[in-house]
Amino acid sequence: MSAGWSLYVIALIVLNVGGCVWLLWRTSSLRPGDPAPDETGHVWDGDITEYNKPLPRWWINLFYITIVFSIGYLVLYPGFGSFVGTLGWTSVGEHDADAAKARAVLDATFARYEGLPIDEIARDPEAIPLGRKIFANTCATCHGSDAKGARGFPNLTDDDWQWGGSPDDILTTVRHGRQAVMPPFGDVVGGEKGAGEVAVYVQSLSGQRVDAAMAAAGKPKFDMVCVACHGADGGGNPLLGAPNLSDDIWLYGGDFGTIRDAVLKGHNGAMPAHEPIIGETRARVVAAWVWAQSHGGGAQ
Repeated sequence: MSAGWSLYVIALIVLNVGGCVWLLWRTSSLRPGDPAPDETGHVWDGDITEYNKPLPRWWINLFYITIVFSIGYLVLYPGFGSFVGTLGWTSVGEHDADAAKARAVLDATFARYEGLPIDEIARDPEAIPLGRKIFANTCATCHGSDAKGARGFPNLTDDDWQWGGSPDDILTTVRHGRQAVMPPFGDVVGGEKGAGEVAVYVQSLSGQRVDAAMAAAGKPKFDMVCVACHGADGGGNPLLGAPNLSDDIWLYGGDFGTIRDAVLKGHNGAMPAHEPIIGETRARVVAAWVWAQSHGGGAQ
């Protein structure tokens, strides 16, 4: 807070507190020249008379006590301009203290899983509910509350893994994130027509019924630009994050238009690293829950 704003706030507080004290003192008793309690001359409904009586003394004293309390509060806590208060209290400090207590409780809860393999953690009946809660808080936004994914976000409950489905692979994915980049190949394969031919050939790899002539025209183009990542048979490469194109599981969709657009424009899929967000041990617990979904633990 700047010095000018601090002075402005201090002036407002002094005027308000001082005004309250003056008002209470001014109205707390009758003074010479004030009308008598029964001489206001205001009468309603024939027998309801307005008196000029001051407030009861106990009521006035309560107001004075409130003012004293407010002054004491401003001495102890921030509020009087830039004066921080004699106790040195801040909302940031209180938040940090509460957060530290919460972290201590969480650290004690998760300490038993520190450094354990995730397949071992997945066999612990107490770890699975913890992993599910972490997943709901940090992963469900993209992968869904049921972990079955959505367009562009993998299904984590089946046995198809873009980066590998071993315990270590899943843990690496959670801890460090993934970056899957497919560059646009429209110019390389001959524009929209060539991309369409490649798309038809890719559909044929997964057993879809396609135009044989277009598929045959797309194969040389596929062999020229796609096999480096997806392999000659379209089986993919988990080391590169290149998905399997020979099954019926599609990250973005297996229809002609979606595949053609992928060839033309490419894709850029990213999963952020979660270890900086949830810590190494909690990353292990949520990875164990994810691994369990495709290894008999999906109902837990």
